[in-house]
Amino acid sequence: MTNLKTLHFYATPEHDCSYLKDRQAKTLFVDPHAVITKDTYSQLSDLGFRRSGGHIYRPHCKECQACISVRIPTDMFAASKSQKRVLAKNKDLTFRALDPQFTQEYYDLYARYINLRHKDGDMYPPSIDQFTSFLVDGAQETIFFEFRDSDNKLLAIAVCDELEQGLSPIYTFYDPDEEKRSLGTFCILWQIAEAKRRRLQYVYLGYWVRECRKMNYKIMFRPIELLLDGHWVSIT
Repeated sequence: MTNLKTLHFYATPEHDCSYLKDRQAKTLFVDPHAVITKDTYSQLSDLGFRRSGGHIYRPHCKECQACISVRIPTDMFAASKSQKRVLAKNKDLTFRALDPQFTQEYYDLYARYINLRHKDGDMYPPSIDQFTSFLVDGAQETIFFEFRDSDNKLLAIAVCDELEQGLSPIYTFYDPDEEKRSLGTFCILWQIAEAKRRRLQYVYLGYWVRECRKMNYKIMFRPIELLLDGHWVSIT
């Protein structure tokens, strides 16, 4: 088994930044051939690493620290008035916790979401291979949380990894026609509550970039902890 002391890391050459225009970025990857245990993955998450498919990585830019890892402490989290309204709007939804899997129903929802919400992103156009490599392959204690309405219509899938100390959402996709439900916000709120039910301390929301408007939603969950200079700092 691999632990942090024996892990090998590989840095990429500079490439276009995914978050900020006219910026170059470097990425540090964990050896993709290493056998990563749940404990090691959990420790890596506390060091700011994320998983995407079979790859575990974090930004590695020497002259830029714009990408800040953030996490929500579940015991301290308090929903705002607007977040409570989102929960109320979706109290009719039912959920199931399932193993990672490809189904045509899941992919159809995923493709609609990418096509209508992220046509300007690097995940466009969607494909079955992309869905599988991103969300099914490389699974690490991964859960598909499935949300349906009273007519059994699939509205959202929240994909997350269970760590020793928390949940790490990987990706959420939902019905783009259900704007009034604020399903993206709802899925985060639900995962915070689910982590608390599982007696887990944190929900890891990945990277927050102040200058990237698409990431502003992450800072709306308070209190939130930011990984600054190797230390988690709480912001209320």
